[in-house]
Amino acid sequence: MKTYNKTNFFKHTFCEFEQIENFEFPENTNYKSKSESMYFYTDKGVYRKSNHWGRVANCRWKLIADDNYKNQQIVIGFAKWQDFCPINSTEKIFFIDVNFDKKTAKINPKKEKETLFLFTFSEAQKRIKQINHLFKDDKWANYFDDDIEIIRKNIISEFINSDKTLQEIKLSHK
Repeated sequence: MKTYNKTNFFKHTFCEFEQIENFEFPENTNYKSKSESMYFYTDKGVYRKSNHWGRVANCRWKLIADDNYKNQQIVIGFAKWQDFCPINSTEKIFFIDVNFDKKTAKINPKKEKETLFLFTFSEAQKRIKQINHLFKDDKWANYFDDDIEIIRKNIISEFINSDKTLQEIKLSHK
């Protein structure tokens, strides 16, 4: 796995930053972007002060924020260097985590010793979009005899643990 630092963390990476409440950026911050985001580098990772998260240039940086966070609000986040992952098109290093109670799905990078079904970042993004549709729209379930929650859980579980298409899985459950 690639090692990230202040010279390469901003090149096609995925990362989840944790919101930090009490951090003062020193006067000589390491870098300020054209969009006014500020960065401060340490041996352990990077602090980022910004009002935009998610898609950042060619990266996908999520902010794990407290409940008071609102979009476009300036927030400071911190990420360790080892938390950055490449989002290139060939490495299958991401898995999909689904919370059936909250009807949410998210992409996570593979951690050590996990043996989950893995996808490339773009494959995982496509599957997340399809899973969100399964959660939001119930029309597709009219063709099944079982309870929608049971069929939804079975189909999504198989979808995140195989390389089968959603169509193949739906057909096998009829």
